[in-house]
Amino acid sequence: MLIYDKVKSICEEKGISVRQLEISAGLTNGTISKWNESSPTIHNLKAVADVLKVKVDKLIS
Repeated sequence: MLIYDKVKSICEEKGISVRQLEISAGLTNGTISKWNESSPTIHNLKAVADVLKVKVDKLIS
């Protein structure tokens, strides 16, 4: 499973949209959707993990 797909799945479990997640994590619109094509920065991964209250490992495993 690609990182974006994993993040989207966790968002669905938690009842938030990917866009809401981007806003809460301080990311620009569409940042997370690009993660299927390019690798995210560690900083962005950590920000997303913090908002979702999961470990970074869950996003990349």
